Amino acid sequence: MPESSGAVAQDRQPNSSLRHVLVVGGTLCDWADLDDSTWQARVDELGRFCAGLGVQWLTLRAYESGPDAASDLKLWTHLVDGCEVIVDPCGDGRQRFAEAMQRLDPDDEVNEATVVASLYEPADSEPDLVVVLGPPTQLPPSLVWELAYAELVFLPITWAELRADDVADAVADFSNRRRRFGGLDE
Repeated sequence: MPESSGAVAQDRQPNSSLRHVLVVGGTLCDWADLDDSTWQARVDELGRFCAGLGVQWLTLRAYESGPDAASDLKLWTHLVDGCEVIVDPCGDGRQRFAEAMQRLDPDDEVNEATVVASLYEPADSEPDLVVVLGPPTQLPPSLVWELAYAELVFLPITWAELRADDVADAVADFSNRRRRFGGLDE
């Protein structure tokens, strides 16, 4: 695996506007190529970095399922220094959305808040920042709802190359933006 491009600064200031970061990259076959210790190291490194920024949730999601995808992978979570890392292997955004709608209580009103609560469970907010690994010419099929309000940052790297430094670059890009939450400039 490639070496990290540089050391992640340990003295980063918390970013109070950044609560939930979603990193989308790799197919399930790419994910399966990483052994358990590499996965744990990746989750710990990214979780520590995000925790240092005050991020409450970091979701890692497959870009797409891809051919020959392992169907036995399940969503799992791991708490790292106060940041809950959610590993979501579902690379099909339509499937994930349909499953979230099925989890809604039929007695509850269906609105944006109830959809968000079901779709991002166990996180209780939609992502502020979506980091997409790959070229900016194609949106991942694993993103459906996220495109409404999240800021997108594309990184031209593969899943195997992802390091905390790359997420730091995406967060720096995010920090320099003026968020309009779907609105237009006046």
